[in-house]
Amino acid sequence: MENLRNEESGIEQAGEDLFNFAVDREDVKKLLEYLPKEADIMRSRVEYELMILRIIIVGWSISYFLENSHHKNRLAELYWKTVHAFSQSISSTAGLMIGRDIDYFQMLRDRLDAYIEAMRRKPDPPEPAVVIGPEFARVCGNVNDVYTVMAGTRMFIATLGGVKEYLEVIKWIKVST
Repeated sequence: MENLRNEESGIEQAGEDLFNFAVDREDVKKLLEYLPKEADIMRSRVEYELMILRIIIVGWSISYFLENSHHKNRLAELYWKTVHAFSQSISSTAGLMIGRDIDYFQMLRDRLDAYIEAMRRKPDPPEPAVVIGPEFARVCGNVNDVYTVMAGTRMFIATLGGVKEYLEVIKWIKVST
């Protein structure tokens, strides 16, 4: 019984840690610095979409890295419930500011579906980052901008790597060599 409580506590801590990682803005700020000042892009849109990408990639990474783990379903459920609560707060605040209802969680789900669909359309991509970067640029309205493509690619790779490193540290996956 004690082991079960400890395991549940560990899963709850992992869910909280991964959510905090997902909403941390430091990587977003760094990636925005790479965008040339003279580039014809909507910086605020890129920043907004980078945050969305980070949140959904953390959730996607949980299922990806813990595919065969008994922790996968519970951790994913905790993570997405926390994201849902966070989304409700953003939806309420933004709705008051713009004077109409928005559903931030639905927007996250739609973006996740779009990225997954983009990966499905690409036959045998060498790795998902090759698909995510261009799809990110398309979502931002900058489909031909290499800097926007690279920002999405870098966010995907950094986020995936961060989740993997965390799961290795807590020993839920084996350290890769």
